[in-house]
Amino acid sequence: MTFKRIISWVVGLPLAVIGIGFAVANREWVTVSFDPINRLQPFATIDMPLWALFFAGIFLGIFVGWFVAWRGAGKHRRSARDAKIELIRVQQLHEREKRELQQQLPAIRTDSVS
Repeated sequence: MTFKRIISWVVGLPLAVIGIGFAVANREWVTVSFDPINRLQPFATIDMPLWALFFAGIFLGIFVGWFVAWRGAGKHRRSARDAKIELIRVQQLHEREKRELQQQLPAIRTDSVS
């Protein structure tokens, strides 16, 4: 077993046990309302177990964090893409000049021999 795998088990297993324990301990149902104005007759509500609300919040936070990080790295992806395009352009230019030089080289050699 690698060190990384051992660490993931040492950290992941207790977190999984804690998560399962939290879900078992918080099985009661709660009503989640999306209407901040009318508390008596809200237009949108969801009944769900408390643990599901908790884990949904965690997963939403993970997704939003991933999306923000992905958007923030956009300028770096764009600059890497532009650098790759520039590298390909310079390589093609180099190959073309190399072929032209090789075509001119025999002509230069024959002129210097005569």
